[in-house]
Formats: sequence, structure tokens, C-alpha cells
Amino acid sequence: MAQGPSPPPPPPPPPTDSDKTQKTSEIIGTLRPTKLFKLSRLDTYVTSLDFDDQGLLLIAACSDSSLQLYSAHDGAHRKTLLSQKYGCHLARFSHHAESVIYASTKIDDTLRYLSTHDNSYIRYFKGHSGAVTDLALSPRDDTFLSCSVDNTVRLWNLKSQYAQARLNLSTPYLAAYDPSATVIAIASASTSSILLYDVRNYDKPPFATFDMRQYDPPPTAGGNNIPEWTKLEFSNDGKSLLVTTNHVQGHLLLDAFSGELKAHLPRPYQPTWGILRSAPSVAPSKSPLGQGDTSFSPDGRYVVGSSGADRDTVVWDAQGRGGKEGDRKVIRPMCSLPCDRGKGAVVLWNHKYNMMATADTEVIMWLPDEHVGMKPL
Repeated sequence: MAQGPSPPPPPPPPPTDSDKTQKTSEIIGTLRPTKLFKLSRLDTYVTSLDFDDQGLLLIAACSDSSLQLYSAHDGAHRKTLLSQKYGCHLARFSHHAESVIYASTKIDDTLRYLSTHDNSYIRYFKGHSGAVTDLALSPRDDTFLSCSVDNTVRLWNLKSQYAQARLNLSTPYLAAYDPSATVIAIASASTSSILLYDVRNYDKPPFATFDMRQYDPPPTAGGNNIPEWTKLEFSNDGKSLLVTTNHVQGHLLLDAFSGELKAHLPRPYQPTWGILRSAPSVAPSKSPLGQGDTSFSPDGRYVVGSSGADRDTVVWDAQGRGGKEGDRKVIRPMCSLPCDRGKGAVVLWNHKYNMMATADTEVIMWLPDEHVGMKPL
């Protein structure tokens, strides 16, 4: 008697306690794509990713004005939340798993606080008169920062529709809290500087300013030498500050206390148009919005990010010795994480589990695979 088709292979297992507790160094080279989620249309792009506090939910803001909610634990799509009238970008979970805050991309520049449970708005935060370029939530409480092309950084609290404070700065397009939530870093692209503020004295001048001009790339053919910075992130141990860039010479790994350059982290290939997203400092282009294509591992030792030219993701050992190339210290990627589908235009590590997510026109979840070895470059 003829046999029917063989059953499909079982789905990948969800993150387990071993995924949560296993040392990152033991699995970093074995991460492989385990789940892929297609979007509604081929011309739809993911512009931001965020995991909730428990690492169990993942939300993606998309260029079709939708928010896609996934279960990182079950590897399943949970629901679609539409923001057709206002658009959406930079979706961030609050410390309450069933609510997110995001930036509008249409009509106005209002920030919107949304309940994902019933898709209803909890609060609006109005004040910006230009596109919002970054959102950073405090790791300790309900305060958050918003950066905008209107040359302001505003400090908010989820409990109030009014900004608690405002900084007037030149092109303050990126911001980040340190892990203790006592220090705020703000990157000013046009001045090639990073400003550090004490959260308790937000209205005072910065207590430190890192001059980044010595690390700027040479001017382009058109004479533009404004840094193409796309993300600012502290490591979880608070010792390092990562400036993600679109530059050929790579990302900037800084000492978070002194601002001294620890090393350049170059991609293995020269970045190509269509792989990377435009930086906020670049005039509007056909490239979709993004939030940077690198992410620290929870232990602060590794950086994962786009290769710049293909679908693979690469890993840098931020504590590696590296080497001198000219007058620069350079840490080259230690290995590649192969992927035959999708691109890593947006990259984010789950801070609770040994898993990560990448996205472009699809969302991909990655888990360790004990049956593969590290793929050297």
C-alpha cells in the first residue's frame, strides 16, 4: 500500500532555562535561524525590534504602519496591531508587557502609548515638531527619552502627557541610558560629540563630552562628513559604549567612562546600499527607516551585527586583543552566523535568553544549535 507524505519536521524548541543560563561564550558561534516570519507584502520592511523585560515577547514596527507582536518563547506570531493613520517606528515595550510606546511617521510627530491587549491608546505625548529619531526607556522606571530632528531631546514619564524636561541641542539624534539608569548619553552627529548627563541633574550641562571628530571618516565626494551613526548602546556591565555606524571602517567601541576608543569593529565586507538603513543624520532617502544593525550580548563581551554585504550575521569579541591597522586598533569579526534567508538590517539580542532576532523584509529568530560548529570568516 502506498505511503502518504512524511510528516513535517517538528518546530524548533522554545528558549529554555538552559538557554537562559548557559554562558554566552559557549553558544555564541552556534546561533542559527530557527524561525522565520514573513510580512504582509514583499515591499514591507521592519524598521525596529524590541524584546519585553522578560524576554518572552518581541515587537516589530513595520513600514506598512503595522506592529507585529511575536512570542519569543513559543516562536509564534501573536497578533497584528495597525497604526495606519499615524504610522509607526521605534516601538519599545514599557515595563508592562502589554503596552508599547512608539513614534509616529505620518500626520504629526506625536509619541503614542498603546495597549497591545486591546489595541487602544493609553496616552499621547505631544511636543516634537520634527521626526523622532530615537526612543530610549529607562531600565529602572517609567521615564524615557525622545530625540528629534527638531533639535530637542525630551524627558517624559509614561504617567504624564507633558515632557518633564527639554534639552536644545544640535542634531541630538541618538540616546541611551546606562544600565544603572543614572547616566544618559546623547549623540550629536553634526558636532561629532557624545554628551553624558546625570539623570538627577538633567537640566545641568553635561558632566562629560566625548569629542569624536578624530574618528570621523574622510569627507565623501559631495563634501559630507557628518557621521552616519545609527545606534548608541551601553554594554550591560556599563563599561563600554557602542556607536553603530554605516562607515566602511566600522563601528566605534568606546570606554564608557573616558570616551577613549577601544577599537574599531569593521564589517567583513564593504557595506552596500540596500543592506544598511540610512542614518538619522543623512537627508531622507529611499532607504527604509532603521534602528542600527548591531547589539551587545548580555554579558557585554560580544557584539553581533550585519556583515554589510550578505545575509550572514557576524560576531565581534569586544574583549579581543585585535591588532593595529595603521594608527587604528581594529577588532575583526571572530566568526559568521550563516543565514540563507533574509538580511540583518535590524539586529537585537534577547537580554534574558541566549537568542537573538534579525529583520529586514522578514523577522528571524535565532537559537543555539548544538549540532553545528563555529563558522570562521
